[in-house]
Amino acid sequence: MASKPKIAIIGAGASGCFAALQIFDELQGLCDIRIFEKSKEPLSKLRISGGGRCNVTHHLFDPELLSEKYPRGNKELRWAFESFGPKDTIEWFLKRGVQLKAEADGRMFPTTDSSDTIIQCFLNDLKTKKIPIHFEQGLVGIYPNLETDQIKGFRVLWEGGIEETFDRIVLATGSNRKIWTILEKLGHKIITPVPSLFTLTLENTDLMELTGLVVPHSEIKILPKGKPQKGPILITHWGLSGPCALRLSAWEARTLFEADYKVDLSINWTYGEKTQDIEEKYLSRKEKTPGERLTPDPDWKLPNRFWDWILKESKIPSNKRYSDISKSEIRSLSLSLTQMKLRMVAKGVFKEEFVTAGGVSRKDIQFQTMESKLIPGLYFTGEVIDIDGITGGFNFQNAWTTATIAARGIRKTIVT
Repeated sequence: MASKPKIAIIGAGASGCFAALQIFDELQGLCDIRIFEKSKEPLSKLRISGGGRCNVTHHLFDPELLSEKYPRGNKELRWAFESFGPKDTIEWFLKRGVQLKAEADGRMFPTTDSSDTIIQCFLNDLKTKKIPIHFEQGLVGIYPNLETDQIKGFRVLWEGGIEETFDRIVLATGSNRKIWTILEKLGHKIITPVPSLFTLTLENTDLMELTGLVVPHSEIKILPKGKPQKGPILITHWGLSGPCALRLSAWEARTLFEADYKVDLSINWTYGEKTQDIEEKYLSRKEKTPGERLTPDPDWKLPNRFWDWILKESKIPSNKRYSDISKSEIRSLSLSLTQMKLRMVAKGVFKEEFVTAGGVSRKDIQFQTMESKLIPGLYFTGEVIDIDGITGGFNFQNAWTTATIAARGIRKTIVT
């Protein structure tokens, strides 16, 4: 090839910057890579991730188990994680002097606990490789150049009327309706975007008087036939948050959207114990230890204030002993613990870490290369695609994985 291939990366977020660096390495610098960003700064989502600590990935190395953390895209990512997974992510950062650590729940952060460590890692590498980022560059249109019915590069029109040509384009624009509209004009199907990863706002209930408490072994589902999600629930002044609630919001994103976020919820505070089993447990205690006070099973790890609230909800005085408790009260307590019904009336937010379910249809993408099946030379990475994961570093891992596969796919079309 007489001149270096020109590659445009549209979007200076996590997947865009990672794609640029991976393409450079795959092609050993024998290409002209430029990143274009509509806003005034790069990597904004990295900065706020994990409360400013940057949840880079997750310490879950089995590709099959890892893919199960994605409500949409799990089948496609199953193979992709064989190609580039969390172990590869850890190694990639380590080679650049950034060490990651795993926390008890598997989330991985830089040992500095600062997102700036990750951001500077990217910016320094981009500077070393002389890959520029052009800011405040809004995309207007992408126009394939046709030669004898074959696409030979693209014309790209920017805001302000500037037009440039590129040999390959990588779209790493995240949840961007304007970009999706442009892609629709090129023939791609866009799966209607709806919010994912949000907290659950409840109808007024005195449960919210327990703001700040975490019930660690909870299970929540939408009534009547939702899929249960397990994990810690954080009680807030507006409703429910924490991993369990956020998982529900991700897996049931479309169901909740279609219901206008007004649904009945059922919560089991004992990590899935059955109502009948708890009844039998307390009836046995009533028989064997009648003089003892009513207490929760220690395996449930219920906070004391929460236990007092559960007793009140079950209309049982907190000082009652087993000998004084009726079978109907035990039944009421067991139902409160395993089948508590609460009304969700709206969605909240999960800090500022907004994730969308929806985007470019996965059927339009060749996942071995991340190339469009409709427009050769056009590639997709990250959340512009109809892929989203639950909270815990999974959405960033999707960004790293799809960016790497796109880079390898581009190399195959250029290096022969």
